[in-house]
Amino acid sequence: MQGFTVVQRWGDRGALSRRTGLSENLRDVSGDPDHDDANDSSRWREFSHNYLSHSRAHYLMAIDTLRGELGYARTTDVAEMLEVSRGAASMALAQLKKRGWVAEDPNRFLLLTEEGKRITEMVSQNFAILSRFLEAVVGVSKDRAISDACKMEHLMSLESSRRLLWLTELLAGDNPAARQVREHMRQFKAEEHALDFDGD
Repeated sequence: MQGFTVVQRWGDRGALSRRTGLSENLRDVSGDPDHDDANDSSRWREFSHNYLSHSRAHYLMAIDTLRGELGYARTTDVAEMLEVSRGAASMALAQLKKRGWVAEDPNRFLLLTEEGKRITEMVSQNFAILSRFLEAVVGVSKDRAISDACKMEHLMSLESSRRLLWLTELLAGDNPAARQVREHMRQFKAEEHALDFDGD
């Protein structure tokens, strides 16, 4: 992962779907013609209150990186890496300690608990899979793949991660079908497939 971004703003997905008609395209996923999965409030509440936020993921990653590079991690080091104030870092780290993801060693240096390590490994794996899929299969630039993967890495479930890895390995492989898919993606022209944000 390149760099750390603490704040990630999420737009109004409902408003987006109303402007673009995305909700019409995503209807009937549940099999119920009257059910709108794109605007299912239970799904959005789960998304909004996801226990692992973008910010929390990067605090965990920062601690892991610092301990790997320096052998220790202090609050001031984390704050410097994430480019936030020491006070903001202290508050965020206090929450991570309450969740049982971060602890302190006998020297009061920060360390990840077993659960914190598990989460960090999952996020790192998701980042690697997403960035590879976006670059090797979808065909976006490396910088775009890294940026987009960084925004999604903490949200993807283990099942989706495993399936996406399997699909990526298939479509990045050296077989006629995979080469055809990649060639098809190379023909993609953004201007011909743009979403109409000015529609009714």
